[in-house]
Amino acid sequence: MISTRSDLETLPLQALLRPVADATAALARLDERLAGSTVGQGWIERTHFLDACASLWVDGELVHLEDLVLHDAGADIRTPTHELTIARDVLRTRRRIAAQPAGWALSVEGLRSLRGEGATEERPLANDGRRALPSRVPVTEEEAEANGGEATDPLAAELAAIDAVLARSEAALAQAKRPMRVTPGADPLVYDGDWNEEARLDAWHAVLAETEALPPVLRAVLLLDAWDRLPVLQHAPWLGRLLAASCLRDAGLTTAAHLATVNLGLKAIRIERRTHRDRETRLLARLEAIVLAAEAGLKEHDRLLLARQMMERRLAGRRQTSKLPELVEFVLSRPLVSTGMVAEALAITPRAALALVQELPLRELTGRGRFRAWGIV
Repeated sequence: MISTRSDLETLPLQALLRPVADATAALARLDERLAGSTVGQGWIERTHFLDACASLWVDGELVHLEDLVLHDAGADIRTPTHELTIARDVLRTRRRIAAQPAGWALSVEGLRSLRGEGATEERPLANDGRRALPSRVPVTEEEAEANGGEATDPLAAELAAIDAVLARSEAALAQAKRPMRVTPGADPLVYDGDWNEEARLDAWHAVLAETEALPPVLRAVLLLDAWDRLPVLQHAPWLGRLLAASCLRDAGLTTAAHLATVNLGLKAIRIERRTHRDRETRLLARLEAIVLAAEAGLKEHDRLLLARQMMERRLAGRRQTSKLPELVEFVLSRPLVSTGMVAEALAITPRAALALVQELPLRELTGRGRFRAWGIV
């Protein structure tokens, strides 16, 4: 039986007040530093990758940061694994939430969209720039006379059959892109038939409504604890951590300029504390994770700021048409860059990209001749 109450009356407020205040202050310091920083946007882009890899770590999986960056850029050096595909979904979801207005992810429409329950895509029409399926044309004399025309090319029947196969393939791909949900007749090897996502989601929404008047940090950890305790989605447990980060951003007081990296903080907390049977222990662990994530964010910001100052020294005396300033911004927004990534981002040749990379004080990460990648010092 799924409980719909959050037991707010039994919250250990005396033990939580100080950690909540510390977490709020840490997030506010980081957000204030990012709001007026020259490397703020680069920091946000980099932390999307870091938090996505940390999310898989929290769930007990390992995804290398380099593989995720290359997979996102379409420059994989090996076949993507299942875990890497999930990390890419986390990455894209973080970007999507960060690009939307505050509070969108927690709204009914936002959560429905994140679960992939939007309106079904209609078949594209011929006037929207995409190919529409042609209507069936008469291929026999009898059909041509019935339609008042002449018989057409016999290949038209084969072409119409090919178009029908393509239409079925497009429908199957659109269905496959939706998140896994329990449906009647689903494969029992993949889906749990007794998993009622709608009832679990309703219970979580009840917690969302009950905690509306609480401080944003306390509300975020309660929502995250409720998501893990229920749990809500069968195949997307990572979404609850992103919704908790969105809750902090919805308040507009602690993370107005960025989306909190909750996964990075939880990664630094031992699993025994994160999954402890005692609720107070779990809540304190999540509050400590938020503080650790904010402190790590401040250190990363200072490192990026110092790296930017070092690279900007190489811009003195450059022509206004030089691509080097764009390369500096691109390097700051990625944990690592390859020749192909630089060439595509700056619209230059790979040889020109290699020459530009050598102009900056970057550290080579691979040391191989066939594939080379660089990152900031």
